[in-house]
Amino acid sequence: MSRSPWAWVPSLYFAQGLPYVVVMTLSGVLYKNLGLSNTDLALYTSWLYLPWVIKPLWSPLAELFGTKRQWVAVLQFFVGAALASVALTLPTEHMVQMSLAVFWLMAFASASHDIAADGFYMLALPQHQQAAFVGVRSTFYRLANIGGQGGLVYLAGELTERTGSVVQAWTGVFWVLGALFGVLALWHSVALPRPVADQPGPGRHAAGGLAREFFAVFASFFRKPGIAVTLGFLLLYRFPEAQLLKLASPFLLDPVAQGGLGLTTKELGIAYGTVGLTALTVGGLVGGWVISRVGLKHALWPLVLAMHVPNVAFLLLALTHPTSLAVISAALAVEQFGYGLGFTAYLMYMIHVAEGPQKTAHYAICTGFMALGMMIPGMWSGWLQDHLGYVPFFIWVLVATVPSFAMAALIQVPDGFGKKADE
Repeated sequence: MSRSPWAWVPSLYFAQGLPYVVVMTLSGVLYKNLGLSNTDLALYTSWLYLPWVIKPLWSPLAELFGTKRQWVAVLQFFVGAALASVALTLPTEHMVQMSLAVFWLMAFASASHDIAADGFYMLALPQHQQAAFVGVRSTFYRLANIGGQGGLVYLAGELTERTGSVVQAWTGVFWVLGALFGVLALWHSVALPRPVADQPGPGRHAAGGLAREFFAVFASFFRKPGIAVTLGFLLLYRFPEAQLLKLASPFLLDPVAQGGLGLTTKELGIAYGTVGLTALTVGGLVGGWVISRVGLKHALWPLVLAMHVPNVAFLLLALTHPTSLAVISAALAVEQFGYGLGFTAYLMYMIHVAEGPQKTAHYAICTGFMALGMMIPGMWSGWLQDHLGYVPFFIWVLVATVPSFAMAALIQVPDGFGKKADE
């Protein structure tokens, strides 16, 4: 008897999103609370993208050894242990260096988990269900963001106010995270289905051909038609967001005298982490539904425009400095809803590129280029903002949408791809 995707797709992608938001977003808020500059926190946390960039180098291992289900289970327990380990590093003398080291290990485990989870998703569901559930997986991935960037940031602010200690507050937050992820790991150990297509790879029985198989995976990817345009799209579609993302929380937290909006950590958890990400989640669900109804080709340009045009909200906030949390939250909701719509097109295009007998490894290669497109612009974004100020920086973010539009105009998508088959 087959198991409904609703029994495991939501929780699997919640588990995929949680360590990513911890490494990529919560770490930035943590280091901002600890007093690091925008230049330093953007540089340090951007380096944490590296495991996602280079994960294609070991992605063939998921094809050659074990099942995707086994990889998912083992890696989720490892991530849970890493989350708890961050709590142990924060009260130490070298908290920044030690926590970064643990974040680094967690990033490698999380990136490896992404490979296995995405491969399992594609093996366990037929294409029309993949398209129908792309919005669902994006939704629950974003719910992990809400839980992390919203609820846990709010909790950190509340604990800081109660204890008077940023370190003590964040230590408590990471103990909660470790326990939560342990529960998720236990659930997936029993809840994930066992699709017939998820078979152990040949690695144990074909050791002599391991290197040949390994390089064959990459060679087959780079022989795909139109690969240069594909790589350009993967690298540049999120070029504006890569820079905006690193400075969004610092902008909202920095005092008005420094060009920011002066929110407290709790208010950041409400406005950006809860209201904004809820809008992003709804946008992801709507985007997946639109693609399943009309196909990616017909939905592409409306979704691309929805992705980038609302970035103007940050410029308006920087120009007007509203004091109302409701007004700030509404502006963030508009921007995040548009991003949620646009990102579903990116996810579905990667599924299209990965189609073939080695789809797990090829999808991982796609996400590696996506991460590279986020890592490099993110590294300089803090330095750029520190030198320009927030208003010129957000103007630059709008200019940076041009390469994304150009690459979207060049990609080729088959008619009907992602469209749900007529019943």
